Amino acid sequence: MRLRSGVSSRHASGAGCVDNMASNSGILIPPPAPPQTVASTNDIRPIKPPVAVPNPWLWVFWTAGILLTLALIAAAVAVWRSKMKQRAIPVPVPPHVRARQKLDAALLLIGDARAFCIAVSDAVRVYLEERFQLRAPERTTEEFLRDLQKTSVLMAQQKASLAEFLEQCDLVKFARFEPPETMLRELHESALRLIHETQYEAPATQPPPDGKPPILPAFRESSDGRSGESEPKRSQQDAGGTLA
Repeated sequence: MRLRSGVSSRHASGAGCVDNMASNSGILIPPPAPPQTVASTNDIRPIKPPVAVPNPWLWVFWTAGILLTLALIAAAVAVWRSKMKQRAIPVPVPPHVRARQKLDAALLLIGDARAFCIAVSDAVRVYLEERFQLRAPERTTEEFLRDLQKTSVLMAQQKASLAEFLEQCDLVKFARFEPPETMLRELHESALRLIHETQYEAPATQPPPDGKPPILPAFRESSDGRSGESEPKRSQQDAGGTLA
């Protein structure tokens, strides 16, 4: 019995020593560290740039700039179109102005009677066509004068003066007539006089409402453009001369 108890006590003391060693070994030997991964080395990251805060008025500035640009483009296009219209549509020149310009240019040809008569007659014919829609340039003098007598665009005296003017021009153009320079200048003055008398519409005369004849003006204009004496004064002079 003593032997078994001794054995058991030894066995117990041996077990206690093993336990103490195991406990001491746990204290002295640290546990193995876990293997480090690549992710653990990237824990420190670089500093991010500052975040831009959007300006709430920025879209207003952009919109205003776009609208201003469109307005400037529209204004430039309008100005360009107006200039193109002004160039495309020239200011119309009245027929009597063009006729006078042609007659003035014809004076440079007064040394050549035939060229001068062609220029002045063409100027008058074109003027009559543009002013009264008469087919003058493409007709002969006889055809034009015959058709002119059927119209009322000119007075009888103006028709006679025009007929004489065209016939004298035809003599120089076709009959090789060599007139003096004084006659050529008379033709030029006759053409100017016809244009001056017919460049504007004659005012329509209307009878007064009471049926009485209209009162004539005190002064009248003579053929040379100067104002003549009044009728009462002239009648008094005539009466004085009769009495004398």
